[in-house]
Amino acid sequence: MNSDFLITSFLPVVAGLIYFLMAFEVRRTGKVRALMFGEIGFKKTQTAFIMFGIYFITRPLQNFLGPHPMPLIINCIRQFFLMAVIAPSILVAIFHWVPTPSGAPKSSTFAAYVTGFLIGIIFVLTNTLAVSGSKLIYSWGIINMYDPVWFASGAPVVQLVMIHLICQFVSPVGFLLLAAAYVKHRRHNYQMAHIYNLIPLKWKYLELSMVIFAASFIAAGAAVVFGSYYTYVWVIYFIGAIISGIVELRGIKLPPRDVPHDLK
Repeated sequence: MNSDFLITSFLPVVAGLIYFLMAFEVRRTGKVRALMFGEIGFKKTQTAFIMFGIYFITRPLQNFLGPHPMPLIINCIRQFFLMAVIAPSILVAIFHWVPTPSGAPKSSTFAAYVTGFLIGIIFVLTNTLAVSGSKLIYSWGIINMYDPVWFASGAPVVQLVMIHLICQFVSPVGFLLLAAAYVKHRRHNYQMAHIYNLIPLKWKYLELSMVIFAASFIAAGAAVVFGSYYTYVWVIYFIGAIISGIVELRGIKLPPRDVPHDLK
């Protein structure tokens, strides 16, 4: 199997399917979860997993819809979706894990989405300035795969690269790390552990999955800073997303306590 096809098509599709499966598992066990943690938070978690699935499974469109500007357009749409919608949705879903009917304060929801929107806009503008062409990375019969090229018409602009990476560090990386920190806080201060004794472990899996996903973005960004932009760089966060999804799926499948039969 061609490595470019593996990186740009196979791995993201696998990641997308895993997140769709996670959304299904949340829905399947939603009644018990809603009783313990509130219906709002788990509905938002399910929606966030579905959006992650859409984000990953649409990755091949970036390479198969033709040369420049199509790879740039699809990349901008997907990344804006990640930064302005998905990452804030994950954070808001975690904030809604509070024992009140209305969930988290509206101000925190507003701040998360406004920050994500502004970061997404900055990313798109920076991306438009930095990507000035495309290259053919694979051709087989009538199938042609193209990848964006940074600074195709001139020398690299370091400031644009740094803005590009800082935006991603804020969203999704910063949002995911903040959500992981909140989960850790809830895990260490969980008042019902004597009844639902596996909940801290379930939350540990969730915390770890978000840290893995964020770390994969940081590693991919470091590879760009200390190396060069190549298609294979993004295999880091595709694999990170797959591992993150598998870890969280394990947590989702755990029952809330070690004798769960009376919850059915």
